[in-house]
Amino acid sequence: MVSANIFNRRKNSWRPEEYISKATLQLFDFDSAAPPEHAWRRRLNSHANILKEFSVTFMEAIKMVKLGIRLWSYIREEASHGRKAPIDPFTRESCKPSASLGVPLGGMGSGSISRGFRGEFRQFQITPGSCDASPVMANQFSIFISRDGGNKKYASVLAPGQHEGLGKANDHGISSWDWNLSGQHSTYHALFPRAWTIYDGEPDPDLKVSCRQISPFIPHNYKDSSLPTAVFVYTLVNTGKERAKVSLLFTWANSIGGISDLSGDHVNEPFIGEDGVSGVLLHHKTTKANPPVTFAVAACETQNVNVTVLPCFGLSEGSSVTAKEMWSTMMRDGQFDCANFNCGPSMPSSPGETVCAAVSASAWVEPHGKCTVAFALAWSSPKIKFLKGSIYNRRYAKFYGTSERAALHLVHDALTNYKRWEEEIEKWQSPILKDERLPEWYKFTLFNELYFLVAGGTVWIDSSLPEENLKNNQRQLTAVENNAKVTEAEVNCRCSSVSEHTIACGFNGSASTGNRGNTNHPIQPLKLLDVQDDSGDVGRFLYLEGVEYIMWCTYDVHFYASFALLMLFPKIELNIQRDFAKAVLSEDGRKVKFLAEGKWGIRKVRGAVPHDLGTHDPWNEMNAYNIHDTSKWKDLNPKFVLQVYRDFTATGDMSFGVDVWPAVRTAMEYMEQFDRDNDDLIENDGFPDQTYDTWTVHGVSAYCGCLWLAALQAAAAMALQVGDKFFAEQCKMKFLSVKTAFEAKLWNGSYFNYDSGSSSNSTSIQADQLAGQWYTASSGLPPLFDDFKIRSALQKIYDYNVMKVKGGRMGAVNGMHPNGKVDETCMQSREIWTGVTYAVAANMILARKEEQGFTTAEGIFIAGWSEESYGYWFQTPEAWTIDGHFRSLMYMRPLAIWGMQWALSIPKEILDAPKINMMDRLHISPVSSRFSLSLSDTGIGKIAKKAKCLGNSVLNCAC
Repeated sequence: MVSANIFNRRKNSWRPEEYISKATLQLFDFDSAAPPEHAWRRRLNSHANILKEFSVTFMEAIKMVKLGIRLWSYIREEASHGRKAPIDPFTRESCKPSASLGVPLGGMGSGSISRGFRGEFRQFQITPGSCDASPVMANQFSIFISRDGGNKKYASVLAPGQHEGLGKANDHGISSWDWNLSGQHSTYHALFPRAWTIYDGEPDPDLKVSCRQISPFIPHNYKDSSLPTAVFVYTLVNTGKERAKVSLLFTWANSIGGISDLSGDHVNEPFIGEDGVSGVLLHHKTTKANPPVTFAVAACETQNVNVTVLPCFGLSEGSSVTAKEMWSTMMRDGQFDCANFNCGPSMPSSPGETVCAAVSASAWVEPHGKCTVAFALAWSSPKIKFLKGSIYNRRYAKFYGTSERAALHLVHDALTNYKRWEEEIEKWQSPILKDERLPEWYKFTLFNELYFLVAGGTVWIDSSLPEENLKNNQRQLTAVENNAKVTEAEVNCRCSSVSEHTIACGFNGSASTGNRGNTNHPIQPLKLLDVQDDSGDVGRFLYLEGVEYIMWCTYDVHFYASFALLMLFPKIELNIQRDFAKAVLSEDGRKVKFLAEGKWGIRKVRGAVPHDLGTHDPWNEMNAYNIHDTSKWKDLNPKFVLQVYRDFTATGDMSFGVDVWPAVRTAMEYMEQFDRDNDDLIENDGFPDQTYDTWTVHGVSAYCGCLWLAALQAAAAMALQVGDKFFAEQCKMKFLSVKTAFEAKLWNGSYFNYDSGSSSNSTSIQADQLAGQWYTASSGLPPLFDDFKIRSALQKIYDYNVMKVKGGRMGAVNGMHPNGKVDETCMQSREIWTGVTYAVAANMILARKEEQGFTTAEGIFIAGWSEESYGYWFQTPEAWTIDGHFRSLMYMRPLAIWGMQWALSIPKEILDAPKINMMDRLHISPVSSRFSLSLSDTGIGKIAKKAKCLGNSVLNCAC
């Protein structure tokens, strides 16, 4: 039972009244205007420090010289073709990363724009795999207040004037605006996907202003969550004795970040829509033949709110209307000329010219009165093009079409639906936020880490291909089939083999599940599938490993991050697994040079789970990662089996299980080649052949060996459920021999050694040594080891990897020598991986070590998110060193915090799943433990009544 005193003991205080006066909070106590009780908070005048990047040691650099030379050559080769290499450690962005980010805008997979906690719009990711971090400073909200017949006026941009490029003398651009906000009395409150900015008497002491930012990230809602739009609701409270005319101004540059505003041929166009929604469309002509982008900036006119627009103004003296003149008009009149709505489209901008638009919403606020003003922003680029030519429709095009005017309908629907969105968001978040047993820092960090599913680089497409792609893919299909081989599993998934068969959904016997974690947790189990959404087709989804590692759906990392998608968007998670299942059964014979050793190999080996789905032509050209030959990695295939079993059990989707089972069997059979001594236990090959791709492993390893052991049990359990009893028997036999060999070679009495080799770090304590047990417990399977071994190893990790690094205030270091010194064998052994720390914490919770689990995870919060942290909020990196220097910002793996939530609320489907006892033999027939039987021998081909073939992918089966 989770006890309240355990969680409350380490609670950080982040109450809103510590940042805002109680009187102001009471004024906003309506219409969701007040910030929530639980949120991440900052004052707007907080310093945004420059973040410090890691560096390699001299010895590490010496070891990587040859790799560095080959990588540099590869990067230059890609650049010569106009492409960016997926990993480029040599190129640095002109905008240095800083501790300035906040909640990003929009839904998933439609291109994203982030917004800093001080109000700047930045991190533009409209085109896939491209991110411009620099803020576009013309994109601002501003306020103009007039009292006492105009004798008392206030005006300011609603962001502190602490940015480079401001303060130029005689400037006709944004430096001519009034940047009067100090930020001392203004605060930011983040609870993804919403954020609140409270201006407590700035710039007018008698006007309290709340800005509420809302994006449509709504679990189990596969329509609205795909929309590229956000709403900004301003609540105005006049505490003065005079009525005040308040004008809010939203300005936007026709730009997708960087210097794109200067490319020319951009057009702005005013519009008046339905239901009082009016504003400006900004048509942006992209470069490099990318699809165009249309922005819509709008406000909602009501009985008390008047909306006017200025369709075009420029930032230089030669503009027909300059930014300075626009500001003067607002200072004088508080609005623009209503005739501007009749202007029609502007002339296309000239190269070198920046064109912006402005939307003003004005209202009178009576003494002690309140008023609400709503703005919306949309960015629509319904077609998405990858660098090697493939073009798709984004998910939201299914509902809004591909017209450039879709942005108009997006802002209209945002302004008319945002209240419903908020209701659904609150319904989702409320049970967690109200659970008094959970630490306060955990509640809001859990939600805020989801920022990555918007800002980390995501693509969500409609499943049906645009017409121009069909011919493309047919040509690619012919080319790839020349190199591809069809596996036995593929043959047996053909539609011709489908026939009636009763699937065995139960198991023989009723064995105990052992330690699945604390099943007495009072938190309610989750219901994963939304029964109301029966549309089935939710499109295809990609997300980057990170904004610095540009590879889609990196699978060894998805292993940690996937809990978030499974809990919130399970249909997307299943589709990702289907994509990888198709890939397992395919082979791509094109030659690739692997940079670590300089040797050549083929891009994708049949039977091997790919490292990723590609970079410049995802789904069609996989394995963009080319440092090592990942067909020889030892963790990818077991991770595939473990994820598939967890997802299959959690969703109860039998058709999914049948669809992917041939790939599961093939993936397991593929691993037999790595058993070098016929004990059924796989060995590593003396190079970094797993997700820790600079950390060499010799012989049997705790990490990969534990994953393999867990995969054998998961495969056996799944085999029984889909009716493949022969394969279940083989997996059981292997499991017993592997368990014996694994414990004999690695267990030292208190933890599992790093590996079975004789190197200086073979006895190191690896934080991630029980990754297989984590998935085993998360999937409701019996524990891999006895309870003593599991708890002893986790306690060792806690005492050494966690608490011996700055008293537990940094997370879990990957490697620690048993003498209490950090393992500095390589760069990664001495790093703290944020996502792995969350995974270790989840494992501790499942092993009934909740206090240690939350203390371990809290180190990531303290070092990354707290006021005393290094400043990694909304850009959590893959890793930091013990001195806080980062590697790879905005990374996928920290989504593993949702593995903690999974551990606290194991879904009912998992708890109710059929049980398996690995000690029980089926006694069907005496068979070897080698995976020797073909799928046809088992009759598995007969159970696929609802199975789908490999679809339209160029890497498909021979149906």
